[in-house]
Formats: sequence, C-alpha cells, structure tokens
Amino acid sequence: MLAVFFGWYTFSKLPVDKIIPYFKSANYSWIVLGMLLGFLSNLSRAYRWNYLLAPMGYSVKLPNSIMAVFITYLANYGIPRSGEVLRAAVLTNYEGVPFQKSFGTIIAERMADFIILLGIVGVTFLIQFDFIFALLEKSFQPKKLILLGVIGIVMCVLLFLYLKNSQSKIAVKVRHFVMGLLEGILSIFKMEHKWAFIFHTLFIWIMYLLMFYVTTFAVQDLHGVSIGALLIAFIAGSFTMAATNGGIFVYPLAIGVAFSLYDIPENPSIAFGWIIWASQTLMVMIVGSLSFLFLPIYNNKLKGTK
Repeated sequence: MLAVFFGWYTFSKLPVDKIIPYFKSANYSWIVLGMLLGFLSNLSRAYRWNYLLAPMGYSVKLPNSIMAVFITYLANYGIPRSGEVLRAAVLTNYEGVPFQKSFGTIIAERMADFIILLGIVGVTFLIQFDFIFALLEKSFQPKKLILLGVIGIVMCVLLFLYLKNSQSKIAVKVRHFVMGLLEGILSIFKMEHKWAFIFHTLFIWIMYLLMFYVTTFAVQDLHGVSIGALLIAFIAGSFTMAATNGGIFVYPLAIGVAFSLYDIPENPSIAFGWIIWASQTLMVMIVGSLSFLFLPIYNNKLKGTK
C-alpha cells in the first residue's frame, strides 16, 4: 500500500511524460559507468563476506557468495530486508553454514556499513553545518524524542530480562538463536585479515558514492551540483533503499526533496532519481535473476564432480 501511495505521489509530482525526455537526452556512457561501479561494489561485498565466515571455520566458494549477494538485492525489491534471510539460507543450503551464524555475519556486515554511513553523515554535517543546523532547528522536537527513547529502552530491558530468565521453550530457542547470531557478529573481531575487511568496506562505499556522482553527469541540468547537495541526496537515497523494498517510487522522490533544499529544479532532480534507480535496478534484476538460475546448476555440477 505504501508503494502504491508513493508511486501515485511521485508521478503526481512529475508525470511519466515529463520523465521520458530526460531518459532520451541522458548521456548513457555515464549511466553505464555508474552501473559498473555498482556492480563492483556488490562483488566486493561478496568477497568481504568470506572474511567474516572464515573465523568460524567455513570456507565458502566465492561464486556462491556472489550469487547470494545479488539474490539478496533482488529479493529486497519484493519484501524489504527479506533478502538478508534468503542470503543466509543460501549458505545453509549449499555450504552447510548454520543459518543463525551466517545471518549473524550479515548483521556484522550491516553494522560495519552503518558505521561508514554514519561517517558520511558526519562529514556531510561538518561540511554543511550551518545549512543542516537551520533545518534541524525548524523541525526538531526534543521532548517527543526523549519520551520515545525512554519507552524504547524500558521495553528492551523488560524483553531482555524475560528472555534471560525464562525457561519456556520459546525463550530457550530464542537464546540459542541469539547465541548463534552473536557468534556471527563477533566474528568481525576474530578475523585474520582485518585490514582487508576494512579495505573492502571502504571500497564498497567509495563505489556507491562514485556511482551516484558520475550518474549526475548523465543529466545535463545537474552539471555543477555542489558536493553538499550530492552528499545530502546520497544519504537520503541510502536510507530509502534500506527502509523500503529497493527504494521503489520513494528513492526518486527522496532525491528530488534533497535537491530541492538547494533550490535545484524539481523535474531534473526527480528524473535523475529515476535514472539512477532504474539503472541500478536493471543491473540487479539481470544479475540477480541469473544468480537464481545458476546457483543450483553450479552447485549440482560441484556435487557431480566429487
């Protein structure tokens, strides 16, 4: 329902007949380059995953890691965050890695990614301090935020005490599952190749930023956009991708809103959001679908050679 609402709202802001001309006039060399950078970031993500699995004694085949990552992104277009569950299930099915442990490594990955995203937010805040502070001053409501925070903390404490002390079957199963998760998460501290993990984490986000930056050159009206506007729009788009099913309808709108803060015209801003979203989605759809197709074929061939 939310996707339908945001779809209606997005196209009410910029109808399809006004988006199409931007697709026709776009410089596709920059779009293809952006797709390539997005593809490289996903390859790096798959390679990085193996560094977290190794401390637990699992040596996962790289093709399985790559296909699992692309399947993740494809599945997330259907149900938000369902891809992470499917990604862990792929390793359980084809590599024998216990689900809770592989899922724990995925959480560890997301923690590392979140730290980098927070770093980007921090750098953006420093660069655009006066501008952002003025916006926050208009909308910030500290009393409501504090109240919600206190309620959330109390609920978490009560749930923790129940799960820690209860002997019910559900509580015991949850504790067992959480222990497996923790082992996967803590694997980040047991890696032999910490610097390689850090390198890939930075590489992934550098590719994301470059992908976003170079694709702006595809739209003539966005040439010369300031670094502050690009960073704000990148952050806004990143959060919509994490919070929705692949950012469908919401991503272009978020880009348009972010650019509008800098008085950048609405039509090219939203059209750019559609261009970058559509190009990355196309890449994920193609490679993700091929991964779904070849994952069982690849593993059946491996069984046949043994």
